[in-house]
Amino acid sequence: MKLLVVSDSHGDRDILVTLADRFTGQVDAFCHCGDSELPADDPVWKNYHVVGGNMDFDSSYPVSQTVTVDGKRIFLTHGHCYGIKQDLTRLALAAREAKADFAFFGHSHELGVVETSGIVFLNPGSISQPRGQYASLGGTFALVTSTGDHTTIEFCTRDGRTIPELTVTYGGKTKHGSKDI
Repeated sequence: MKLLVVSDSHGDRDILVTLADRFTGQVDAFCHCGDSELPADDPVWKNYHVVGGNMDFDSSYPVSQTVTVDGKRIFLTHGHCYGIKQDLTRLALAAREAKADFAFFGHSHELGVVETSGIVFLNPGSISQPRGQYASLGGTFALVTSTGDHTTIEFCTRDGRTIPELTVTYGGKTKHGSKDI
C-alpha cells in the first residue's frame, strides 16, 4: 500500500492538482488532513479522502473519518479538535477506538511521525505554510509505504523531492530514523 498525505494547503488548490496529476497511478490513495480553505464540493476532492480543519468553513467536511486501504485502517483528522498542539493523547484514544493502523493529522504545520502502541501518527507538515524546524524546506507532504509489517514514511518537498534524512521506517520492533512529533 502506498499513500500520499498532505495537509494545510490554505487555498493553494494548484498544488493539490499537481500532486494528484503527478502521483495518480503511483499511490493507492490521497489523504488531505484539512485546512484546504476550498469548498467541500470542489472537483479536486474526487482524488482525495479529506477532512475539515479549523479554517474550513464549509460544514460539509467531516471532522474525522476512518478509511481502509489495502486492509489498513487510517484515522484521518485535522487535529484541532483533538488538542494535538498539547499532546497526542486524545488523538491516540480516537485512533484506538477506530482500530486504526495509522492516524494522519495536520494543524500544527510541523512535520513529524511517531509510532506508539502499533499506530503510526503522522503529520505531513503544511504544503503551503510550513512552520518549525523544517520550515525552510518550503512546504512538505508525505508518502507512506506499508508492506507486511514494515512501514516507511518519506517526507517530500512541494516539487516531489524526497528528503532522505527525514525518512523513517518502522517494522516489527525495529525503528530506523526518527522525526518525533
